Amino acid sequence: MAAAARLAVAGHEVVVHERSASYGGGVRQYVREGFAFDTGPGLLNLPAVYRDLFVKTGRERLEDRVELVQVPVTARHVFPEGDRGAVSLPNASRGKVIAALDEALGAGAGERWAGMLTRAREAWEATRRPLLEEPLRDEPASRGALGRDAYPALRKRGLLRRRTPTLAEAAQDELRDPRLAAMLCGCVWAHGLDPATAPASAAVLAYVEDTFGTWYVRGGMRALADALYERCRERRVTFHFGSAVTGVREKDGRAAGVELADGSLIDADVVVAGGGPATPGGAPGVAPGSEPGGAPGGQGGTERGMARFTVLLALRGARPDGTAHRTLVHRAAEPGQPVTVLRPDDPALRPDDAHETAVLSLPVPAGSFTDDTAAAQLAERLLAATDAAGLGLRERLLWHEVRTPADNEAETGAPGGRVPPPALPGADGAFLYPANRTDLPGLYTAGSWSHPGGGLPGAGMSGAMVAGLVQDPDWRGSV
Repeated sequence: MAAAARLAVAGHEVVVHERSASYGGGVRQYVREGFAFDTGPGLLNLPAVYRDLFVKTGRERLEDRVELVQVPVTARHVFPEGDRGAVSLPNASRGKVIAALDEALGAGAGERWAGMLTRAREAWEATRRPLLEEPLRDEPASRGALGRDAYPALRKRGLLRRRTPTLAEAAQDELRDPRLAAMLCGCVWAHGLDPATAPASAAVLAYVEDTFGTWYVRGGMRALADALYERCRERRVTFHFGSAVTGVREKDGRAAGVELADGSLIDADVVVAGGGPATPGGAPGVAPGSEPGGAPGGQGGTERGMARFTVLLALRGARPDGTAHRTLVHRAAEPGQPVTVLRPDDPALRPDDAHETAVLSLPVPAGSFTDDTAAAQLAERLLAATDAAGLGLRERLLWHEVRTPADNEAETGAPGGRVPPPALPGADGAFLYPANRTDLPGLYTAGSWSHPGGGLPGAGMSGAMVAGLVQDPDWRGSV
């Protein structure tokens, strides 16, 4: 939709064929008995991406269409009992974060955390433009700026390492406290990336939260998809739902339209495909598991990305005052991956003020938990973790709904229910995504399975890049 709105404003006649019954991809909502839950992203980083989109497609502020709220606490981290308590990170306030960490974890903790964020800022400044604002170059990523890890990792005295460190190694080396390391690794896990294999540049994910803030859209994140859909309709974009594309047609060596599941042939001068594992197998240059032409070190194969296991909780009783919007529960029994708990203070998501909604989530392997018994057992473990953390959710539970990777696969078409993580520099381009321009002239890819990768900011930026390239094949950014 981000590409469609921009192309329509540029004067193109735009038609969207969507395989599912609705718009928005993974940005959806589950509604039952007066309760509503985001089943995809629950928070927004870098809202400037969508502010720019709405201004460029209508000279209207994003805030004129949705209510953006900056949450007061970026995240509350609750540690196992033996690791002493919890710490809340104030949103977009470095000084307050340092003070909170020193008070909760001991003197010096705040400065070590701030030092890590300062080094992450260097990586952000070195790679922001080529990663988020410019199309991928044709050169191999291993020779480009994005193939190198720009995070200036510290080294322990006497430590020899023939390669750049992973995020987990950098956290251990530099933060020197298992709780601080768990906080940084938890931020990365929440994006579906394993800190043990992700490059140290993944620290920029924590830097972005700390520097630019974390935001919520009143009415749930689905309200953002609603607003973008309405913007597309206002710009006369035509939508066909339940209209699956099975292939891209080729004529005279360029894209000439699409073929639909019902056998219909649709002519087009330019084709923009969803990209990644959900791309039609018949699409030249973007078949599942391949790397579209010109994609350095692409991440387009179906082996990339984890899925998400989610438990939706309908709770009796009002949301307690001072409750953090997001809590990460670090578990002693299953260290590594924390349970993310989202508890939005939003009247639109509950039947009345005597009730509350909560969403528990955990990254899991794609295609896992297809057995109902195994899914129920994992849901019980997640609830038990919140009990151990003192959140008191189970005693207020009216009902719950379990959503497995299969539910996400049914809605988005992503094999195994995979959720694309953000792109990262480093590792010779292994954490990048396929370029937006393919080997077949006239065929482009947009969305979270294309450059610059997963997450709401990445999806919005991919639409801007495609629109720029369609207008000018030599377009180099910035958007």
